[in-house]
Amino acid sequence: MPASAQAHTFGHLYTLPVPFWLYAWGAAAALILSFMVAGWLLSVAPQAPAREGERAIQLDGLLAALRRGRVPQLLRFAGVAFLLLTIAAGLFGNRDPLRNLSMTAFWVVFLLGGTYATLLFGNAYAALNPWRALTDAVVRVVPGYGRGRIAYPAALDVWPALAMYLALIFIELGTRGTPFTLGTMLAGYTAINFAGVFVFGSSAWCRHGEVFSVFFRLVALLSPLDWRESGEDSLRLRWPGAVALEQRPTHLASVLFVLAMLASTAYDALRETQWWSALFWRDPLGIFTPLVGEMPIRAHVAALPWYRAWDTGWILLAPFIYFGVYWVTVALARTFTRTTRPLRELLLDFAFTLLPIVVAYHAAHYFTLLIDQGSKLMSLMSDPFGRGWDLFGTTDRFRAAYLPELDRVWHTQVFLILAGHVASVVLAHRVALRLFATRTQALLSQLPMLLLMLGFTIFGLWILCQPLTSTMIRE
Repeated sequence: MPASAQAHTFGHLYTLPVPFWLYAWGAAAALILSFMVAGWLLSVAPQAPAREGERAIQLDGLLAALRRGRVPQLLRFAGVAFLLLTIAAGLFGNRDPLRNLSMTAFWVVFLLGGTYATLLFGNAYAALNPWRALTDAVVRVVPGYGRGRIAYPAALDVWPALAMYLALIFIELGTRGTPFTLGTMLAGYTAINFAGVFVFGSSAWCRHGEVFSVFFRLVALLSPLDWRESGEDSLRLRWPGAVALEQRPTHLASVLFVLAMLASTAYDALRETQWWSALFWRDPLGIFTPLVGEMPIRAHVAALPWYRAWDTGWILLAPFIYFGVYWVTVALARTFTRTTRPLRELLLDFAFTLLPIVVAYHAAHYFTLLIDQGSKLMSLMSDPFGRGWDLFGTTDRFRAAYLPELDRVWHTQVFLILAGHVASVVLAHRVALRLFATRTQALLSQLPMLLLMLGFTIFGLWILCQPLTSTMIRE
């Protein structure tokens, strides 16, 4: 046996350019100033908020030419082919996630890249949905298949999509991510969609049950581009977030879905910090030590099942905790304004004003992953199964890891989080002007919302500046 060796790493912890407390005070001051400016300048409730500044983009000739060239059909076919390739690579390809196309194709290109593409260019996913394309292909062979067998219950709303979103987050965060697990999940999800269309019909299922349709539709509410299925003006340019002012959810399930989008990203960031990891493994509260007989970090094998239960519980509880915080905030706003509007209606009214925070957290946490891992798609497409192929001669392209300078990453994250919260403050104030009879009531309703935004901002910045679990045991 070799003798013990002494070694050290070449890396070091990143030190913030200025202390965290200064970032926190600066972000809080910017939010408060934004609140004051919005309260001063936004004094008239807009009658048709989503149509302010709206301009039609005349693309009818171009779109007609694209339809004649069957471009939409080709894009849908490409989406289906990409989905099937991802499933096949996951089930039959190399088990190494870095050599297999499936993990990058789904988690990075589709889910992350699709989110930001939807934010910029609108909900193109509604037209290119590969699962809808597959079920539509069955409808051409079996015409009665897509009509459904029972009417979709209104009380269900998007609860099925929310349940599948929580399952998706659990698979992403609570399990060991492998290509085979992903391939199995996508194959099972495809079967669920076939069953959902058969029972409820294509339109109803894609609107309420297909999780990615619901997810991308919510993100598209912030997009400056609004796609329409038909009409002379099929594409319209609007102020970003204008559609979120015009629309409101009809059921609390949609509110919980928005908060699940926010909570899942926040918890994903929190669970990577040493502070959170130490809560379990060092057990300062003395909760788990009696269960395993000693401090969990000294009994890793015995403590691991308890850690997985702890982690799973927080993954599933986080959306409901965020909903509880949101409920208390809106209840305080109702108390301050002494309005007779029911609390449930107020929860629905302000739900979509949280979407800028959702997208900002998402981008701040994942944009480096999209830059680094997304750039490897070209090389992975040449060898999708990780078998040593070089189909397009690009296997060696963009294989090296790439990350921007850490100070640029940090300041970009700070800007994204602060910008998202400022946008939410403005949207919430405009909603309040429309709901309440007086400007004073509108301002009073936003004081609890401002406190909520301040809490989210400081908490998000605190998470970003925490050391990660590079030296702590997690699994």
